[in-house]
Amino acid sequence: MDGCLLARAIGFAALLAASATEAKSLGPPVLDARAAETILHGCATHALARKQSHAIAVVDVGGQLVAALRMDGNGSGIMDFSIAKAKAVAAWGFSTAQMEANAKETPGFAYAPHVVTVPGGVPVWSADGKTRIGGVGVSGEAPADDAACAEAGIRAAGLRSSHS
Repeated sequence: MDGCLLARAIGFAALLAASATEAKSLGPPVLDARAAETILHGCATHALARKQSHAIAVVDVGGQLVAALRMDGNGSGIMDFSIAKAKAVAAWGFSTAQMEANAKETPGFAYAPHVVTVPGGVPVWSADGKTRIGGVGVSGEAPADDAACAEAGIRAAGLRSSHS
């Protein structure tokens, strides 16, 4: 009897696990830890190939930190700046480079909440480009290099940096 009960318990656990996996795959796309780590790795690989060093932050669509990496040579302020860039793009849905342009065109925009007017913050969209799932913030090098690193990380994860 104990063996039968154990078999049922194992079967029930397997059914629950399968249901959770199906539910996860049926829901909207999310930026999970695995994708965030892949973004970090892709950005770091891009940086190392150019002998650069960045602080990299990956946040979900709500602006909550999912993964971060402070490469050698970057202080805590640089890391904080990368997090601010990531949170800005999560809040607004467009890059900090675009925020810089908008600030020049729209009086007062630069002072709006969660606006960062230095390139290096890039939104993360699902692989099909239909769902915004988070943001990447990169700091530590020239702003154009920071943005290129973020883009490289997003591509490495098979995700997009713009809406389709």
